[in-house]
Amino acid sequence: MSDIDVVDLTVPAYASQASNYGSSTRRAQGDGAFHGALVTAVRPDSPAYDAGIEPGMYVSRVNREPLTDMIVWLWEADEDEVELEVFDPSDSTTASCVLERFPGEDWGLTFNDAVFDGMRTCVNACVFCFMTMLPRESRKTLTIRDDDYRLSFLQGNFVTLTNMSDEDVENVISKNLSPMNVSIHAVTPEVRRRLIGRNAVRGMEVLELLMAAGIEIHAQIVLCPGLNDGEELARTLEYCEAHPQVTSLGIVPLGFTKHQSRFTSSYSHDPALARAVVEQVRPYQDRAFERFGRHTFQLSDEFFIAARLDPPPADFYDGYPQFYDGIGMIRSYLDDTDAVLRNPSRMVAVRDILRDRGFELLVLSGEAARPTVARFIEDESLAGKVTDIKNRYFGGNVNVTGLLTAEDILEQLPQDLGGVMLILPEVMFNASGLTLDGYHREQLLQSLEKRGGAVRVAPTTPAELLDFLEEDPLLQH
Repeated sequence: MSDIDVVDLTVPAYASQASNYGSSTRRAQGDGAFHGALVTAVRPDSPAYDAGIEPGMYVSRVNREPLTDMIVWLWEADEDEVELEVFDPSDSTTASCVLERFPGEDWGLTFNDAVFDGMRTCVNACVFCFMTMLPRESRKTLTIRDDDYRLSFLQGNFVTLTNMSDEDVENVISKNLSPMNVSIHAVTPEVRRRLIGRNAVRGMEVLELLMAAGIEIHAQIVLCPGLNDGEELARTLEYCEAHPQVTSLGIVPLGFTKHQSRFTSSYSHDPALARAVVEQVRPYQDRAFERFGRHTFQLSDEFFIAARLDPPPADFYDGYPQFYDGIGMIRSYLDDTDAVLRNPSRMVAVRDILRDRGFELLVLSGEAARPTVARFIEDESLAGKVTDIKNRYFGGNVNVTGLLTAEDILEQLPQDLGGVMLILPEVMFNASGLTLDGYHREQLLQSLEKRGGAVRVAPTTPAELLDFLEEDPLLQH
C-alpha cells in the first residue's frame, strides 16, 4: 500500500476482555490479536481504491479511533474526509492515509462483519435458553450465545443488557443508538433472577438509563408457563405500558427441544392457556392504540395457532416491527395469498404447464405453518400439495419451517419422487447454504434428485414463490 507513516497499533483495553466467538478478524490472523475491520472488497475507482487499500487488509483506526465495530465506522466516517490507519498482514505494517470523497459518494469499502473485536457473549443462565437445548453434535457456531448491544442496534438482535459496562451505556446514549432490541422477560427481581440468573438486576438498571435518555426500545418476553405468565406477565405489561419508550413488545412462547429435561410442555400443548394469554394482552393493546395510535403489545403467531384463533388484521401489527421474531408472519402470508388469488390466472398458467410437463408441485413446510401454506399451494388454481415435516431432530415443541433439517426431510419424504417438483423453503438454509444439521444445500439437493424429483430452493411467500415458478427453466415454453 502506498502512503506514509508506519505506526504502532494500540489494542483497545476492552478488546482483550471481549469474547472471541465469531471474530473472523482474529481467526484470520490465528494469533488472537485485534487488527480492526477486515476489508473483503474495494470498489474500483473509489476513494479507498485510490488510496491503495486492498482486500485482505485491515482498517484498524478511523479518525484515530479503534475500529471495533460498524457503529464506530458509521459515526466517524460520516463526513467527506476521513483519516484511516490500515494494517497490511503481508508485511505486518500499519500505514496512515486520508480519504476524500464527493458528497453522497461511498468510501468503496466492504468489511467482513458488523463487529470486529469479538462478539460480546451472554453472561446469563436463562432457564429457557434454546442454545442450551441443542443436540450435542450441533455445530459450535450454533451454540454461540451472543448478547452484544452493538448487534442489537445494527442487526436487530435481542439483548438483555446485563453485560454492558457504564462506558457501553454512555456509548449508546451519546451516539443515540436507537432503537435497541431488549429482552425483558419479567420485571419482578426474584422472578428475573429465577429466569435469567444473578446478573438480572443489571439489565433493568441499564434499561432504565436508556429509556430516561430517550432511546426507543423494542422489547421481548419469552413467556414460560408457570414462571413469568399470569400475574407476572401483568406486571411486565404494566411496566411497559408506563414507559412510552417501549414502542413494541413482542411476546413469544417458550420453545424447547427433546435434548433437555427441564420442560415438557408449553402453550402449543394447551389451547385454553394460549387463549388466556391472548385475552390477557388485549386490553393493553386497546389502551396503547387509544394513547399512541399503535397497539404496541404483540403476540407471536404461535399463540394464535395454539389457541386455534385467526390472527388479527394487518393494521393490528403496527407495520410489523418484530416480523422476524415470528410476529405477523401468518397474517402477512394470508394477506399475500388473498392478493394473489384475486387474479388467479398466473397460478392457473403455472398449474397447467406443470401438468403438461408431467409434474406435481410439492412444497415442504413445518407442522405449524402447514394450514397457512396450504391456503395458497392447495388452492384449485395451483393444485399443489403441502407436506409438513415433523422436526424429530430437535423434538420438543419445535415445529417451525425455519428450523427444518435435512435429516428429517430425507427420512420423511418418499424414496420415489418421480414426477414431483419439490420446493424446499430457502429459510431452512443459512447464508453459507447449510442446514441446522450441517448438510450443504447442494448435498441435500443431490440426495433428493437421486429420488427422481426436480428439486428447487425457493422463497416461501405466495407472490415470490409464484414469480420463482414462472421463471423456472423447466416451465418455460
